[in-house]
Amino acid sequence: MSAKTEFVEQAKQGRVLARRCTSCGFIHLATVYFCRKCGSRGFEDHPIEGRGSIATYTIITVPPAGFEKYTPYAWVVMDLDGSDLRISGFMAGIGSPGDLPVGTPARVAGFDERGIIIEKAVK
Repeated sequence: MSAKTEFVEQAKQGRVLARRCTSCGFIHLATVYFCRKCGSRGFEDHPIEGRGSIATYTIITVPPAGFEKYTPYAWVVMDLDGSDLRISGFMAGIGSPGDLPVGTPARVAGFDERGIIIEKAVK
């Protein structure tokens, strides 16, 4: 299974597929080919729980073609708990900044034609 396919399957289960460098232990998202810390090409799968908090976002009220039925929504960047990783994805029903304060607990809830689906969560 390709790294992309495995990444999607993990997201559908609420997890994020990360990769741990077998030389230095640095953790990356699954899409890397060499360690940015030590340059090694050796990795092992390291799925992490897809929970964290909202770091930033942009609210979309005028969507691109094909996304009209989802409006309004936010494209969010989420800090993942227990790591230095961030992941971005789609969050439905966000129409104003008051709907999503920075720091709001969130979780990966799936993957579909919109990409990674992120929802508000209780920490």
